[in-house]
Amino acid sequence: MRSRHAFDDVRRAQEFRAYVAGAGGRLLHTATLLTAEPRDANPRAQRLLTLALARTYACWDRLHGEDPYDHTRRYLMIRFALSTLRYGGRLPFRPPPGGPLAGLSPQERLVLVMRLHEGIGEDQTAALLGLPAERVRAVQHRAMAVMLRPAPGSAPAQGARRRGAVMTGEAR
Repeated sequence: MRSRHAFDDVRRAQEFRAYVAGAGGRLLHTATLLTAEPRDANPRAQRLLTLALARTYACWDRLHGEDPYDHTRRYLMIRFALSTLRYGGRLPFRPPPGGPLAGLSPQERLVLVMRLHEGIGEDQTAALLGLPAERVRAVQHRAMAVMLRPAPGSAPAQGARRRGAVMTGEAR
């Protein structure tokens, strides 16, 4: 009996390692966009992702066919939203100015990342955040207006194109 549990633990660890190897990069990019940190210096995003992955590993056996990526992503989004609610809609830190989404509020970043980067539907985003769909739509439009506004000192088309590439992970 003991060897069966040991085998199950080894199998579980191997499955989880394979999952993290495949999905970890995209999840880290999502967490980095949420925290508005630069790509190469993102300790808060790494901590957020570590918490989400720990939660996923803890309930790995109970997922029963549920997509682990969706589970981790959902917890990542909820954890970020709760951390901003704890501080009155603001983050307990000031995002560095070099971050691609630093000019947005935490709610705007959350909606924009969910809708555009992760491709989550408007109704599902609204349900996850506990907001009406109209509010999600308004927040998304407001965030897009900020993102499409040219950065000071840059050409309008280049600034909008650069920030749009950041959302898709194409910018380097």
